[in-house]
Amino acid sequence: KSFLNHTAYLSCYFPNSQKTDIKDFIVFWQKGDEVVHEVYYGQEKHDNLSPKYINRTKMDMDKWTLQLLNAGIVDEGQYKCIIIQRRDKGSPKVIYTSECLLYIFANYSQPEIAWLHTGELKPSKYLNLSCSSSGGYPEPKQMTWLISHENRTLRLMRHMDVSQDAVTKLYSVTTKLNITVPTNTFTNISCLLHLGDQLGSLVSVPLGI
Repeated sequence: KSFLNHTAYLSCYFPNSQKTDIKDFIVFWQKGDEVVHEVYYGQEKHDNLSPKYINRTKMDMDKWTLQLLNAGIVDEGQYKCIIIQRRDKGSPKVIYTSECLLYIFANYSQPEIAWLHTGELKPSKYLNLSCSSSGGYPEPKQMTWLISHENRTLRLMRHMDVSQDAVTKLYSVTTKLNITVPTNTFTNISCLLHLGDQLGSLVSVPLGI
């Protein structure tokens, strides 16, 4: 996993690798048919690299780990590492292969609540709000409205509109709320953006009515 525009680390660490000399091996990474990085007997080679990886990769030879600089959303996917050993007799032999999946994350902005109606609030009339967040990746799970009053919190699910920027591939999300104006009690309304089990949630500044 890597954050957008940060360095991603792709490990090809294999059993007893600390006891071996990288000068005895050919190591290369692939993504599909593209060559991501090559190391020939301890020397990094750039002749066959796919253009998108030129000047973006380097190998930590002590840790058998490839560093992919400035990782972008287009870099998401499965990478394969192949290690080939030189032999005194016969042709070099593949001794180890591994695969890893790279996931990219970008932080969403804090959800922000906006008023959609004009005029004063009146009891029994409707209150129209929206909640928005942008600039994130991957696509979030859902948005939830939290309406709190008198030590009780009501959770409301509404349709979430999702759009993706064609160039950056980052997502923007919006949800709308239409409820009757609370009467005779102070009410806090917040919006919660669920990013997934491992990423947690973001919450807006509460709106007090």
